[in-house]
Amino acid sequence: MEKKKNQIQTRINSFKYAFNGIGDLFQSQINARIHAFFIILVTVGGFFFNISKTEWLLCIIAMAMVLAAEAMNTALEYLVDLVSPEYNELAGKAKDAAAAAVLILAIAAAIIGLMIFWNPFIEAIF
Repeated sequence: MEKKKNQIQTRINSFKYAFNGIGDLFQSQINARIHAFFIILVTVGGFFFNISKTEWLLCIIAMAMVLAAEAMNTALEYLVDLVSPEYNELAGKAKDAAAAAVLILAIAAAIIGLMIFWNPFIEAIF
């Protein structure tokens, strides 16, 4: 019984650590806050334009991937700074590659957003 309690507490703690990571992500990373702004904008736009279930799923996947990539980028930056406090060319390349992954996903998310919202937006204006 004690082992089961410990396993449950371990699971609860894992969620606490994850939420701590989310909090740190938004507190320490301006880009995460920028992504959050666009997530809010897309969510409001999705309700306003009454997008389809499929379009919602594409938006949710795109938004989650960008935020997850931003979290991984932040984790990698913390780790690189820990193991290589002084400038190191390879450390810089590792950080650049992680940032590139976020950028690639953000561009893909923007393209998805444009494909979903362009026509409804233009129709609403005209």
